[in-house]
Amino acid sequence: MKKIFETLSEQRWDDHRYYHHSRINQSLHLLSALSFLFGYVLLFIDPVSAALVAWLIAMTSRQIGHFFFEPKTYDYVNEATHDHKEDIKVGYNLRRKIILLSIWGALPVLIWFSPSLFGLPPTGADTASFVRSVGESWLWLGFGGLVFRTIHLFFIRDIETGLVWALKIITDPFHDVKIYYKSPFYLLKGQLIDPMDDVKARQVSLSTRR
Repeated sequence: MKKIFETLSEQRWDDHRYYHHSRINQSLHLLSALSFLFGYVLLFIDPVSAALVAWLIAMTSRQIGHFFFEPKTYDYVNEATHDHKEDIKVGYNLRRKIILLSIWGALPVLIWFSPSLFGLPPTGADTASFVRSVGESWLWLGFGGLVFRTIHLFFIRDIETGLVWALKIITDPFHDVKIYYKSPFYLLKGQLIDPMDDVKARQVSLSTRR
């Protein structure tokens, strides 16, 4: 268990220091995290509604932060290019996210023209039944996307990395609230980029130990 928590901590640390420099991105992650937590509660009440909240609010706000606000220039804090960070990312990098989001956007269109697609219940003539069918398809997409990448990591990395990544994804909303709850306040002060003082301090500490 100790090894698992160490790997989880490492994945979370790399995720923060490599992919969350923008205060706007951090703030959108806070919104996303709160939406996901609301969705977690809804899972026990209405899973389809939970999927709609997760994809329409939580995932949308999260990916807007990554695609439009996170810097793609050279990362001087970590001494890494954007391409390098894309190549080493454990989870879904931007290229993989484009594929996943393309499927997400295509599902409502496919269901509109083929209501019985994937064995879903007939949508009927009313909007509510169509929305619920879309929500159900998104629920399975979210589950499938998590399982697919987890198993993929089993083969390209190892089983531990895949399982820890899945655990990280499921618990990310709790962690994001913990580390980004102050981001909107920094943003209101006009700070668009996190100076990453915590990253620099850790790097100094590691250099001193060596």
